[in-house]
Amino acid sequence: MAIKHPSRYTRAAAAFCVALCVSMPAWCAETEPQEQTTVLTKIQEITDRASSLVAKAVDFLGTRYKRGGNTTDQGLDCSGLVRLVFKDAVNVDLPRTAAEISRAGEKIEPAELQPGDLVFYNTLKRGFSHVGIYLGDNKFIHSPSKGGQVRIESMDLAYWKKRFNGARRINDDYSPN
Repeated sequence: MAIKHPSRYTRAAAAFCVALCVSMPAWCAETEPQEQTTVLTKIQEITDRASSLVAKAVDFLGTRYKRGGNTTDQGLDCSGLVRLVFKDAVNVDLPRTAAEISRAGEKIEPAELQPGDLVFYNTLKRGFSHVGIYLGDNKFIHSPSKGGQVRIESMDLAYWKKRFNGARRINDDYSPN
């Protein structure tokens, strides 16, 4: 169908655009671009940090488990994996054991989990005896136990659900002292 009166449609479209621009929310106003930039920059920094942690953790998939291990050559236990990932990805030194790491950073609720956060489990009949790194989509990466290798698992599995102890976030300003 041909438009018989293009000028009438052009005026209507222009009026619609003006009405849309006038009704834009205050956060789109030109007076606040610095605040928007700051928020976007912070979001990008958080995203980059999480990506670095997750990418580094995935680099260790298949590394054999070794109790007390903290190098890829000798093998990694759960806390050795977490320590190595945080040191290599974001230059953060974490304590040696899962229990000590469980006191580092900020406690968070499971609903607040973001990639790069730490998840803790009771696997040895004592709290905070195991730690892994949350990847997103209710999955985490960890170094499980003797005979195992660094792997990704679902937090939805009954075994992990039953043993979940909590979660922590290690912020940029974390200091072990």
